[in-house]
Amino acid sequence: MNTIALLTRSPRATLARVVRTVTGAESPLAGRTVLVTGASSGIGEATAHAVARRGATVLLAARRGAELARVQRAIRDEGGRAETYVADLTDPASVDRLVARLLAEHGAVDYVVNNAGHSIRRSLELTHDRFHDFERMMAVNYFGPVRLTMGLLPAMRAQRFGHVVNIVTWGNQIRAPKFAPYIASKTAPDVFGRILGRELFFDNVTCTNMRVAIVRTPMIGPTAAYDGRGESPEHCAERVVRALEDRPVTVNGAFGSFYEVFNLVAPRLSDLAMALAHRYSPDSPAARGGRA
Repeated sequence: MNTIALLTRSPRATLARVVRTVTGAESPLAGRTVLVTGASSGIGEATAHAVARRGATVLLAARRGAELARVQRAIRDEGGRAETYVADLTDPASVDRLVARLLAEHGAVDYVVNNAGHSIRRSLELTHDRFHDFERMMAVNYFGPVRLTMGLLPAMRAQRFGHVVNIVTWGNQIRAPKFAPYIASKTAPDVFGRILGRELFFDNVTCTNMRVAIVRTPMIGPTAAYDGRGESPEHCAERVVRALEDRPVTVNGAFGSFYEVFNLVAPRLSDLAMALAHRYSPDSPAARGGRA
């Protein structure tokens, strides 16, 4: 556990984890419902397995029904409980149907992992005639998750318990070049989640913004420079589970936290460092060829 994690995790949560480890007590997720979006692959799939192993009922949501069914079978084969919900977060009507079905079948969802998302790595120089890059990033990374969360919040408040984990990015701290549409769309839920936690503080409804770095998922496939880099989805999923159990305000990595401070204390110098990185790290063939 690094220093940043200690600062953003309450002493009570840290003590509770130590007690669970020593005594072998069950996870606070046991017997709860946990909704995981983007559960058909990558971080979402790995998180669904990890949550099910803690005794929760996992509600799997994604666009690809066949892949969701595969994940559900795998979880059930391990003795876990999982249900599937096909939904497209970029379609408001689909999100509303998902909310209505979840509330009808479960009354309230205890935990939400807003994991579904998409990334684009492309310089602004190549984006002048591609405003739809900004629009679709906001649709899947911000508007969809917020619409889903807002639909589930009243039931959480009524039962006086709920926790939301937003899978965002360390780019929110670094402000990395070539990711303007993506990072902007991931900064928005970061701010939304922080304000949610403040407004619902007395309702016992909380939010964790988990600023992940590079994870080896299909999303990074178009960027050859990322081949073989980053943590595994399974390792990231274990950190997501800790965020669900301990409910910290943020989960940061060491480099992201360093660069966040660097941006504040030496903004021009940090701009120079990133400008050089931008110059010597060209756009991928996919970005130049018009494919995201």
